[in-house]
Parts: sequence; structure tokens; C-alpha cells
Amino acid sequence: MTHWQICCRPPLNLIYFGIACIRRIAIAQTSKAVALAIGKAMLDKKAVDVQVLHVAPLTSVADYLVIGSADSDRQTRAIADHIDGTISRLGRRALSIEGTATGQWVLIDFGDVVAHVFRQDARSHYALERLWSDAKSVPIPPDSKVVPDESQRRVATRKAAARKSV
Repeated sequence: MTHWQICCRPPLNLIYFGIACIRRIAIAQTSKAVALAIGKAMLDKKAVDVQVLHVAPLTSVADYLVIGSADSDRQTRAIADHIDGTISRLGRRALSIEGTATGQWVLIDFGDVVAHVFRQDARSHYALERLWSDAKSVPIPPDSKVVPDESQRRVATRKAAARKSV
């Protein structure tokens, strides 16, 4: 054996590399599913010009941005509430919700996915689409199912009840 083989690790551990890639793909698929569920939830509440942007290659802040517009402050808050309720039924909780007091721009942070609900005049003023113009747009499938089936919903309810009793 040479000195290099005894004292140094190989420059690339292929087993670790394979595991890391598999986990990253699973995380990315989960992020994409959450982003599409947020987009669908926005459309359910009649949001206008909903866009899902894949920003992972451009920033480390989030993997996806979901942007939508509303006609009024009340509709903006209603869309934000619907997003929060829909995604919580999927088993994810928002890390932060900002802007519900004014209703002109509500930001909901899910960690790897960030949702922006604007009133239309505020959206044109801030123009996030121009800021993230290099991001790839992801189409929202019209027939995507957002809410999990009944068996998954019961499991999530049992886990939440178990946490409360402990």
C-alpha cells in the first residue's frame, strides 16, 4: 500500500454520494408537491395569475416561490388562510405568516417553499417575476389532488392528538 492509501481518504466516497443524491431528489419532489399544492389552493380561492417558480438553482433561501394576486385585501387574507389550512392538512406547518394585518402582501414561509399573495397593485409595484426572471416556471396541473386521502388524514390527526397528550 502506498502512503496515500494508508493516511488519506479517497477523494470521492461513491456510496455516500449516491445516498446524498437520493435524499436530495426526495426532498426536491416533496418541495415541488408542496409548491403545486399551494398553487392549486390559490386557484381554488380565485387567485389571479398564479405562478410557481423553481428558484433552487438561484438561491439557498427556498426551492420554490409561489406567487398569486387577489382583487382585495379581504381576498388576499382568505387565500392565505386557505393555503395555510390546505398545507396543514398535508402535514406541514407554516414557519411564518406575515402581512395578514394589512392584506396587501401576505408572505407564508414553509421553509423550502415561500408563498406570496399580493393585491394586484402591490404585485405590479414589487414585480417579483422580474426579480426572479431566471427562475424556471412550473405549470400547475389542472387535475392535481391537493388534500390527501382519508387514511392519511386520520394518521396525521392521531399523531397530533398523541403530541398534545404527552
